Amino acid sequence: MAGPFAAQRLGDLGADVIKVEPTSGEWQRHAAAGGAAGNEINVSFLSLNRNKRSVALDLKSTDGAEALRELVRGADVFLQNYRPGVAARLGVDYESLRAVNPSIVYVSISGYGEDGPYRDRPGQDLLLQAMSGAMLSAGRHGDEPSPAGQYLADAITASTAFEGVLAALLHRERTGEGQFVTVNMLDALTTLQMQELSVFTVGKKTQERSAEPHAHVYIRAPYGVFATSDGYVALAFADLHELGRLIDEPAFEGWNSEVEGWTRRDEIHAKTAAKLREKPAGYWIETLGAAGIWIGPVLGYQELVDDPQIAHNGTFIEYDHPTEGHVKTPGFPYKFSKTPPRLYRGAPLVGEHTREVLAEAGFSGESIEALLGSGAAAATPAVATDAVPDAASPSPATAPAPAEPAPVVPA
Repeated sequence: MAGPFAAQRLGDLGADVIKVEPTSGEWQRHAAAGGAAGNEINVSFLSLNRNKRSVALDLKSTDGAEALRELVRGADVFLQNYRPGVAARLGVDYESLRAVNPSIVYVSISGYGEDGPYRDRPGQDLLLQAMSGAMLSAGRHGDEPSPAGQYLADAITASTAFEGVLAALLHRERTGEGQFVTVNMLDALTTLQMQELSVFTVGKKTQERSAEPHAHVYIRAPYGVFATSDGYVALAFADLHELGRLIDEPAFEGWNSEVEGWTRRDEIHAKTAAKLREKPAGYWIETLGAAGIWIGPVLGYQELVDDPQIAHNGTFIEYDHPTEGHVKTPGFPYKFSKTPPRLYRGAPLVGEHTREVLAEAGFSGESIEALLGSGAAAATPAVATDAVPDAASPSPATAPAPAEPAPVVPA
C-alpha cells in the first residue's frame, strides 16, 4: 500500500504518474481486500491507483528493462517499495537508474530499513503496528493488544515518502541535483508517536492500560494478535494448510485460505489461538517465520526503544534542552543522501524568537517594541545554552556517492 498510496498523492496534485507493473498486473489487482472483488478492478487496487497511467513491462526481459530505462530518462521521480535487494536484482536500483538520468529523485520504501538486522523481514502493516509499541497504548488492562482499525503503518509511510519526494524535488529545483531517498515503515510509525514516546522517554510515564478499554473486519483469518504461553505475537495472512501443519491443527487440512479464510474466520481464530497458547512467543516466531509465515513480536515502548533495528536506524535523537534538560525523542523517518535532516534547536519558549524573526523580516527595533508593548506580539527572552549538537540522521550504509549536478528536468 505504501508505494501506491504515495504515488497516488503525487498524481492527485497533478503529477503524471506512470505505474510500471508486471504484464500480468501487480499482485494487489488479484488480492481483494475485504473480499470486494469488483468487476475488472477490485476495490483494493482501485482505492490506491487513481490518477495514474499503467505501463505493463516484464523487467526480467532485456527489452522490458530497456523500455523502463527510456521512461526513466525523462522522469523526475522513481519510486519503488520492493524488499531490499530486489531492485538491484532487476537492475532498477538507484545507481543503475542514476546512470541513465543523473538528476532522478529515487525514493525507496522498505519495511525496516535498507540494511540492518531486520532488513529481510516482511514489511507488513500489522507486524509493524505490533512492533511499534502502539498496540499497548489502547485497550483494557489484561486484554489482548488491539491493532488499529486502519492500515496505519502503510498510510503514514506513504505520507512520509510523499514528503520525501517533495523535499528532494525542491532541492533539485534549486541545485539541479537528484538524490537517493529512503523511507521505512518502522521509523515512520515510530516517529508518528511523537507525543506518546516523548511522554515515555522524557516524562518517564510508563504504558499502563486502565481496567476499561479506551480507544478489521476486511482481512481473512488468521489476522490479529494472539496470546502465547509467555506473551503475544502478531500473525498475518498465513496459508491455512501450512499453518495447520506447523501448529498441529488438523481441522485446517483442505481449507482454502481465500474461501474458508473468510467464511470461517471466527473458527480459524479460535483454533489458532488455542494452539498458540501452548508454546512461547519465541518458539512460534522462529518456527512459523522460518516457514515463510508472517509473524512478529508485540513490543512495548521499552522493547522498541532498546530494539537493535531502531538503534541501527538512528530512529531516536538526543540533545540537551535549555529548560527541559536531556531529551531523547523520535527523530526523522527518512534519510536523504544529499540533504539529511538535522536538529538545529529544541522546542522554543513562547515568543523566544519574536524579535529575531521580525527583525529578519525587516521590522525596525522601534516597531517591534511597539508591537510588544501593545500586546499584538509577545516575546520570551532566549535561555542561554550550548549549541545543539549535530543530530543529523545517519546516512544509510548503502548510500550512493554524490551525483554530478544535472539540468533540472521539467515536471
